[in-house]
Formats: sequence, C-alpha cells, structure tokens
Amino acid sequence: MRRLLGCLAFVALAACPTYDRYDKLADQKGMLSADQFAAYGPEQAQKIAIGRALGQAYDGMSTADFAAQMGVAVAYAKTMPDVVDVRADTLAYFLTVQFKSGWRAFVLPISDGKAPGDTPGLPRATS
Repeated sequence: MRRLLGCLAFVALAACPTYDRYDKLADQKGMLSADQFAAYGPEQAQKIAIGRALGQAYDGMSTADFAAQMGVAVAYAKTMPDVVDVRADTLAYFLTVQFKSGWRAFVLPISDGKAPGDTPGLPRATS
C-alpha cells in the first residue's frame, strides 16, 4: 500500500507543468526566421527589432528583472518611427505594439543572438 501511494505521489508531482514559459517563448525553432519575416516590410522589421531588444534585455526570472526587461523593450519600441503605441503585458513576456497603419502586433522575445539594429529592412529609429 505504501509503495502504491509513493508511486501515485511521484506520478502526481511528475505531471505538474513547469511555469517557466520564457524559454519556450524565446525559442525560434520551427518558425519562420526572424530575418525572413523582417523582409516582408518596414513594420515587420520593426516588430523583429523590438522582439530582439526584448530578448536581449532578459536578465533573470525575478520580478525586478522582468520589469527592467519590459522597460528596456518599451523604450526601444518608442524609438521606432512607425510605432504609435506600445504596452507591456504585466502577466506574460510580450508587448502589444500598434503601428501607424493600424496593425496591432504581439511582440515576443527573440533570442537569436543578433542585435536589434542588425535587423534587415529596419527604417531609421527616431530619438
């Protein structure tokens, strides 16, 4: 009986999901490459650059680290010429960015090792 309860406890604990979603969100495996998506147009390039800024700013899992990461990405997004509004989601790792054309996009972190400014097709940032 004890062995059965021990096995059930082990199975129950092993079935608990991890709440570390960041690695899954930042992983680009199986997706269209960021540079290929950026080639679709200037707004797409800006979205990729903002995602790279969000990915580069990652420094840990604490609340303070998360706030700093979002602050860096929001500040970078506001320098983009076509960005009208940017909002950080307080419960997840993404930004909602609205462009002049009316396109509203969710921006996830992109951790591909490239600097945001190296994104192809990126228009000049405003100060």
